[in-house]
Amino acid sequence: MPQIVALGSYSDSDQAALTALGAVTVASNDELRALSDADRATVEGLAFKGHQPFGAAEMALLPALRVIANYGVGYDAIDVAAATARGIQVTNTPDVLSDDVADLAVGMLIAQVRDFETGIKAVRTGTWATTGDLPLSRKMSGRRVGVLGLGRIGREIADRLAAFKSQIHYWSRSEKDTPAGWVWHDDPVALAGAVDDLVIALVGGPDTKDMVSAKVIEALGPDGVVVNISRGSVIDEAALIEALQNGGLRGAALDVFQGEPKIDPRLAQAPNVLPLPHIGSATVETRAAMGELQRRNLTEVLAGRPPITPVNAPKAST
Repeated sequence: MPQIVALGSYSDSDQAALTALGAVTVASNDELRALSDADRATVEGLAFKGHQPFGAAEMALLPALRVIANYGVGYDAIDVAAATARGIQVTNTPDVLSDDVADLAVGMLIAQVRDFETGIKAVRTGTWATTGDLPLSRKMSGRRVGVLGLGRIGREIADRLAAFKSQIHYWSRSEKDTPAGWVWHDDPVALAGAVDDLVIALVGGPDTKDMVSAKVIEALGPDGVVVNISRGSVIDEAALIEALQNGGLRGAALDVFQGEPKIDPRLAQAPNVLPLPHIGSATVETRAAMGELQRRNLTEVLAGRPPITPVNAPKAST
């Protein structure tokens, strides 16, 4: 069997399954470099997990590499263009995590609009008994919600919000086949200006960096709520922080951040931010399905068959 390297930190069950495939596990790019030239020369498959950049220089360490099987739907840490030019197949694990991420996005929006965190704190600290009723929150049902990025996950989010009688607006690069009444906007600023809340479901990478700009945030306005379950890179965090501090936004619910897990304390401690530690797909069932799909992609390509969920169409290696 071709040599496989697993890069990243895996659960015990995923690690056992990878070991059964003959994989050697390394925790980082530095550990990959520390393998002998002879060992690296035999590597044809890479199981990739994490956010360390994996570009042309790292791929060059593995001259026989044929496939990079990513654990997760987002693959912005991998230089796909470099892989394609090298004839390396890149895969990811979409669909199996869409439900969990969509569930979390809607839960975060409800929690922020209804101000769950303030209520929880009042009960836990006992201040409910001493200060009485809390200020009123806002109604969730019937709100105008914009979904920025109507891909697999964005569509699942929109479908769930439709059940809350929300008016669905969305941005994507082209208009989608959607239920009657959903409104497409060809510009993120126009989308933000038309809605009460903005849920971000974009892919990461340079094409979407800072797409939620100061102009988008300003268009959403002081009663708006931003929910981000995609990548921290898609928001201009400086503009977001300024708006949260100065009343330009009512609140934000964030599962992802720039530089995570080390995040800006102005976001972590802000009273109008609901922060979560990147747990969108963090359920037992979904993580198991992601690991299984990663391994299926890996073994299919190494066996000379098409991948289950390809990211790219690599050039034939020479």
